[in-house]
Amino acid sequence: RGKTEMKRIENATSRQVTFSKRRNGLLKKAFELSVLCDAEVALIIFSPRSKLYEFSSSSIAKTIERYKRRVKEIGLNHKRDDNSQQARNETIGLTKKIELLEISKRKLLGEDIDVCSIEELQQLENQLERSLTRIRAKKYQLLREEIEKLKEEERKLTKENKELKEKWRGMGMGKGTGMGMGMGAIVASSSSTLSSAEVNIDDNDMEVETGLFIGPPETRQSKKTRPQN
Repeated sequence: RGKTEMKRIENATSRQVTFSKRRNGLLKKAFELSVLCDAEVALIIFSPRSKLYEFSSSSIAKTIERYKRRVKEIGLNHKRDDNSQQARNETIGLTKKIELLEISKRKLLGEDIDVCSIEELQQLENQLERSLTRIRAKKYQLLREEIEKLKEEERKLTKENKELKEKWRGMGMGKGTGMGMGMGAIVASSSSTLSSAEVNIDDNDMEVETGLFIGPPETRQSKKTRPQN
């Protein structure tokens, strides 16, 4: 018997006969596979006229549900595998970049330059000059900022010093005026007291007795005021 060509059968009757034969053979093979190999087999066939034919060693619904779970697990496993592979690739790439950076750093420090060509040495020199330019610019910027900060502090201190001087000068003038008025009042009071004392002095009080008296002062006073016989 010759090999059947794999293409659609144009004759409808021949196509229907072939479908019936192949369908029955497929169902028989599915049954034999489930029995001989203890496999869970589910077979679903729709005819050209949408007629359903099926076979299941257990249950079509259970087999389909098991299939869905398994497909989901496989998808997750594939996703994890893909993520793991991506992580490994990224790790390899980062390792290579780190190695290149280490080599570049050693060359910038003047190490391992024996194998460098003139072009590589020229590139290193240009790189160092650019780095020095950026470093100097940053240093000068920081110095300018520090100078401005010091100038601002100087202006602030100068202003505070001026305010303190003016405040102290005002306090000194007020204190001096108060002291002057106080001294004037004291002098005037002293003068008035002296004048009053001078005015109240009686000429009789200026007499000095040279006699000697024995006894208390009352006796002396009585003797002094006793009338003459």
